Amino acid sequence: MKDQQNEEITVTLTLDNDEVLECAVLTIYEAGGRQYIALLPLDENGEEEGDVYIYRYIETDPENPDLENIEDDEEYEIAADAFDEWLDEQEFEEDLDAF
Repeated sequence: MKDQQNEEITVTLTLDNDEVLECAVLTIYEAGGRQYIALLPLDENGEEEGDVYIYRYIETDPENPDLENIEDDEEYEIAADAFDEWLDEQEFEEDLDAF
């Protein structure tokens, strides 16, 4: 996800094991009546690496939104399916841009 100046938007995650990850925000999207955020870890050079993290996204304060773990398997399935659909749309749009 890029902001108006085409810069990647990033967030810093602290995992349960106290590991700190800088992540690129891929997208914020709605599924099943809730908001979710998809994050991709960045390496020390700012390159994308690893698996995508999906969290429930709650914007009580626009400057500091809350991210919550998705504990329910059914909810995670809904969020993951919606993210997969978003990925498919991105690939389709890239294919169209190639023409």
